[in-house]
Amino acid sequence: MEHKILVVEDEQGIREAIAIYLKNQGYKVLTAQNGKEGLDVITENDIHLAVVDIMMPIMDGITMVLKVREKYDFPIIFLSAKSEDIDKI
Repeated sequence: MEHKILVVEDEQGIREAIAIYLKNQGYKVLTAQNGKEGLDVITENDIHLAVVDIMMPIMDGITMVLKVREKYDFPIIFLSAKSEDIDKI
């Protein structure tokens, strides 16, 4: 079974670096530049894991995940440049 991982990140360099690493580990990687694109990818594919940035234009990661949880139950890992404890919590 081929596991599909979705990487949702607005910074192209970060998105590509994560995708390269995951592909080298044998995963099929799909990418999106924002939460709206991420939702579109999810509706068209069987996603097993998502790596999602919190701060993105058009639709942020938290809003995207709230919408994802209405229908799907796969693991999601958040990425964040925020460093305050309250942001991490």
